[in-house]
Amino acid sequence: MRISKNYTLTTVFFLLSYNISIAQVGKIQGLVVQKDSQKTVPFANVFLEGTDIGTFTDAKGVYLLNNIAEGNYTLIISSVGYESGKLLVSVKSQETTRIDFVIVESVVELPGIIVQRVTLTGGMAGLEDIPGSAYYLSPKELGKFGYNDVNRTLRLIPGLNVQEEDGFGLRPNIGMRGTGSERSSKITLMEDGVLMAPAPYAAPAAYYFPTIGRMQAVEILKGASQIKYGPFTTGGAINLISTQIPTDFRGVLKVSAGSFGNRLVHTNIGDSGDNFGFLVETYQNSSNGFKELDNGENTGFDKKDYLAKIKINTNTGAKVYQALTFKIGQTTEESNETYLGLTESDFNATPYRRYAGSQLDVMISRQTQLQLRHVIRPLEFMDVTTTAYRSNFRRNWYKLEKVQSDPTIGTISIANVLADPGAYSNEFAILNGITSAVDDALYLRNNNRDYFAMGLQSTIGLHFENDILIHDLELGFRVHKDQIDRFQWFDQYKMENGVMELTNKGIPGTESNIVETANAVAAFAQYKLTYGKLTATPGIRFESVKAERLDYGKDDVNRTGKDLSDKVNNVDVFIPGLGLDYKFSKRLSGFIGINRGFAPPGSKEGTKAEKSINYEAGIRANYGYLSTQAIFFFNDYSNLLGSDLTAVGGNGSADQINGGEVDVKGLELLVAYDFVQSQQAKFRIPLTLVYTFTDAKFKNDFDSQFDPWGEVKKGDELPYISNHQLALGISFDHEKFSLNFTGKYSDKMRTEAGQGKIPTDKSTDNSLIGDVSIHYKLNTRISIIGGIKNITNQVYSVSRRPSGLRPGLPRSITIGLNASF
Repeated sequence: MRISKNYTLTTVFFLLSYNISIAQVGKIQGLVVQKDSQKTVPFANVFLEGTDIGTFTDAKGVYLLNNIAEGNYTLIISSVGYESGKLLVSVKSQETTRIDFVIVESVVELPGIIVQRVTLTGGMAGLEDIPGSAYYLSPKELGKFGYNDVNRTLRLIPGLNVQEEDGFGLRPNIGMRGTGSERSSKITLMEDGVLMAPAPYAAPAAYYFPTIGRMQAVEILKGASQIKYGPFTTGGAINLISTQIPTDFRGVLKVSAGSFGNRLVHTNIGDSGDNFGFLVETYQNSSNGFKELDNGENTGFDKKDYLAKIKINTNTGAKVYQALTFKIGQTTEESNETYLGLTESDFNATPYRRYAGSQLDVMISRQTQLQLRHVIRPLEFMDVTTTAYRSNFRRNWYKLEKVQSDPTIGTISIANVLADPGAYSNEFAILNGITSAVDDALYLRNNNRDYFAMGLQSTIGLHFENDILIHDLELGFRVHKDQIDRFQWFDQYKMENGVMELTNKGIPGTESNIVETANAVAAFAQYKLTYGKLTATPGIRFESVKAERLDYGKDDVNRTGKDLSDKVNNVDVFIPGLGLDYKFSKRLSGFIGINRGFAPPGSKEGTKAEKSINYEAGIRANYGYLSTQAIFFFNDYSNLLGSDLTAVGGNGSADQINGGEVDVKGLELLVAYDFVQSQQAKFRIPLTLVYTFTDAKFKNDFDSQFDPWGEVKKGDELPYISNHQLALGISFDHEKFSLNFTGKYSDKMRTEAGQGKIPTDKSTDNSLIGDVSIHYKLNTRISIIGGIKNITNQVYSVSRRPSGLRPGLPRSITIGLNASF
């Protein structure tokens, strides 16, 4: 009885204590939405500072914090891609405090409308105001897979033509709307609004491409609105937005490992006060490679990227707001990559093999960048953004170029050997590691090049509005200089039982000894007028380019000028454009655009600037859970340019080649749908479906100096452009985990210009490649991540250039950890 009585008293005491504690706690409930768009923000972190009380918003952006003791707290809201929000809140017992949060999209660390001066879109909220084809990949979208391959990152963007090369995306080949994809040389490539190709005017081939895994967001702009960026205005522009200085103390650590010895470390840390902010970051990625050399050596890469930013600014509410941001970065890369592919029969038997003749091929490069950006808002309706920049890029791609079995016959290019191994059986045997009969059998070229690009650009923004009209005027200029210095030579090797031995070390400058320099002045004016449902955006750009080539010859390694050949090419051009957007309702809008396409001609005499007239017409619909976009485009070239690069099967002069008249027409479709529409749902299932049709044909006959085109007949299709592309992305998003899938089908591509049925030996493969990733949140700070690329392990060829067949990436598995603090 005593025990029973004591037990009863204890139980009563516990229940009374519990009820008293319950009576002394309260709740906080609310909704988190994005500023300007009023879209809800699902799965955002919500917690009370200094406590272990926290949660996530649900699929509809709603959150609830329970069992909070009475008192005062700091409520913090954070989400990837948004500025953190803080608010002091008082919790009372037995009451629910309602706190709705409006958080600001973190595009760049600048206030308000000034964001438009250094970005293409202004972020997700700015897309609806652009009269043309524009896309923004947010931090959340990039984080789903965390790709370090830009080819995969851009899968769900319509209108792009991508030719894979090494399987890792080290040197992408990206085109837009049929421009040609060779080394991304026909698009305007930027980081934080600054030109980023090593020499955008003199040698636009992007042998350096900013590290996509380091980026916070990606913007793509096509059509008439792109003319304010330049110099390439036919296809479009890509702007990579680097990690921004955070608004408060914050850091990230990501580590992963996986197939083929893949290793990744990505970390950054930063903070901001009222008038000062900083960020330091590194992204380091390496792999042993998936291709297999005959001698078993490494075929992978090691890439290290470092970045730092410092910002000082006046108070945000200052009468004259000013900010100064300094950015410095360095990227180094050593990749055991080659231009030597495989013959048809060897690809079918062992697609990931590499011949012994490529065992010493290696690219070593270093890129540095400096940017100093000043922003001032002297008047409420006026802002000025000015950026001084410089980048240097040094690289030496040491790789096999030709082979010799008999001095009386001479050297044969590796492209010709692989195209007809029967006719060149002795040379092919040497590539396979058979001992050579001559000492100087293998010719490896030091493709040694130094680049720099520097300039000053400034944009003035003016904004006026009344009850009827909204006026936005942008005026800008850029003074730019870039240069490429080629100082190259050959080394010779013999093959001894599969091992290459040096027989003759060459003299630097005896193969290519050329300096090309471009000086450019550009200016633009773009005016956006909004009248009710109609927005008109006329604009004009001016480009003045002087390109000069100094060829010192192969016998003047000291550059005395005794054999100097000096060539100059000048071009001055006005580039107009007009975009119209009409909102039929809050959910439906249509747009049309027309602009002149331009690309600089380089220094070769007789080469004309690329010239086209580009048209687009599209319609957008947004019904909440369903949004669609359809765009028709037509590019009418009076002169198309091709880039003579070894990378695409050319001679390697880097000259721009006249291609004459070309018509490119196509269709871009995008559908986004969320299968879960219930307000009570705890998860989302968003789907994105993208289709691109491209038809690109020559309109005249000519004998081209550009090998991939060859002898062109009217009606020939351009090479390396897929007629049909279909991509799908679908996710299952929950507050604790997400499962993501993306897949892409690409039609086979011609590897040489032609028409009719594509011959097997002049075609890549159809491909259907799917990737999957999973994220599981252990808590609000730490997540486990995993992913599989090419889940079906499909074997497929991505290219026949420059020399033989090349495979895509096989199945690759990674697992890692993401932590934030």
